[in-house]
Amino acid sequence: MKESVFSNIPESAWLHQSNHFFIIPDKYPVSNGHLLIISKLHRLDFFELTDEEQKELPELITKAKTIIEQSHTPTGYNIGMNCGASAGQTVFHFHCHVIPRYEGDMADPRGGVRHSVEGKGYY
Repeated sequence: MKESVFSNIPESAWLHQSNHFFIIPDKYPVSNGHLLIISKLHRLDFFELTDEEQKELPELITKAKTIIEQSHTPTGYNIGMNCGASAGQTVFHFHCHVIPRYEGDMADPRGGVRHSVEGKGYY
C-alpha cells in the first residue's frame, strides 16, 4: 500500500469516520474550524475514488459542516479538492477541504474559488 503523510494519522486524532473516509482538523488551517476529509485507502485524488467512495463523500461534507458548527458560527463555506500538481495539490492522497468562512474575513470574497487562477476571478 502507498504511504502518505495522511497514512500515519492515528485514529485517536480522527473526529469522525465512515466506511471510506475520516475527518481531521487541518494542521495548517486557513480559517477557524477548517477540516479535512481524507480517504482511508490511498487514492491519488477525487478522480481515483471508486464510485462508492464518490457517492459517500457528500455525506461526509455534511458531517464536517455539523462538526464545525458545534464550536464555530461560520456564515459561509468553501469546499475544495486540488487534483494534480498544476491545480496546487501537494499531498497526493485524496483529501477534501471544508473551510468555514466568516463575514469580513476577506475584504471582497466575491468569486470565491474562481480566484485560484490569478486574474480570472472577476467577470
